[in-house]
Amino acid sequence: MKISRNTTIAATILAAVSILSYSYLHRFQYSESNTITVKGLGATDFKSDLIVWEGRFTTINKTLYEAYSQLSSNREIIKEFLKRNGISEKETIFGAVSTSERTKNIYNSEGNVIGEEFIGYRLRQSVRIESRDLEKVELVSRAITEVLKSGIEFYSESPSYFYTKLQDVKLDLISKATDDAKTRANIIAKNGGASIGDLKSAQMGVFQIVGQNSNEEYSWGGSFNTTSKYKTATITMDLTYELEN
Repeated sequence: MKISRNTTIAATILAAVSILSYSYLHRFQYSESNTITVKGLGATDFKSDLIVWEGRFTTINKTLYEAYSQLSSNREIIKEFLKRNGISEKETIFGAVSTSERTKNIYNSEGNVIGEEFIGYRLRQSVRIESRDLEKVELVSRAITEVLKSGIEFYSESPSYFYTKLQDVKLDLISKATDDAKTRANIIAKNGGASIGDLKSAQMGVFQIVGQNSNEEYSWGGSFNTTSKYKTATITMDLTYELEN
């Protein structure tokens, strides 16, 4: 009887599938360790509950006394601005004043530096706002142009966002990742004709926090986003179970 080429190919494929299926179903039986290791994922979205906004203001004057006097005056203007916009004193932290001397180079007709000229004393002070009222501070950070219009040299940073209950989030994620890993292990073992037994080991992966709907990449050392109000936290768990046939 003549067997067609297509029939031969089909038979070969069927035999290969049968062998692979048998190997898959019995691969745990002949495993040296007779264990299975799976990775589970825990993820959750949350909103930050603390905002930190920082800025700094500077003055420069020929005399140190006048520079300090101007800086003090500017500080009072900033305090009034913050108070007017609902920022309390307990939410406000003014840093220490730093002092430096400013000079400029003196050049001769050939363009060579022949000395320095003293310009004045430059004083700088920072202000930091920490609040649970995110929207209020966001509005203040955008309204800072009002201070600039007063003639104050003020540099504003973008707000940073934090969450004060990260430990609770982390514990919840560990639980979710562990449950996820166990579910995966049960499915894989069942499809292989086995069942999971005792847990042999558990290893926690890296804790990651990224902004929601962002293109941030995960890091081997862990990501910790501070630029987004809304964040996503993830953690992985590697679990190893005994297999029972």
